[in-house]
Amino acid sequence: MTSASDYVTLISAEGHEFVVERRCALVSGTIKAMLTGPASYAESKENTVTFPEISTPILDRVVDYFHYKVRYSHMSEMPEFRIEPEIALELLMAANFLDT
Repeated sequence: MTSASDYVTLISAEGHEFVVERRCALVSGTIKAMLTGPASYAESKENTVTFPEISTPILDRVVDYFHYKVRYSHMSEMPEFRIEPEIALELLMAANFLDT
């Protein structure tokens, strides 16, 4: 049985909400610190994290990567995670911020 705390809501700059399994969202060191760290962040109480600097298309690809990482991390050879050249720089900046 799943509960509300098994999911986290990630909100993009435009206000789009992504409901993600908590175990997938914790791939991000930044999100992990916000949700499980010793400090009492509001995000940990609400299970919601807002990213005012990350656009919806970029956050969508970040969420895709979280799922990809959880699915394939146990394999010795991971398939390639394709990144469109048009979004590569913006995705790199988001990945750097999210510590993924």
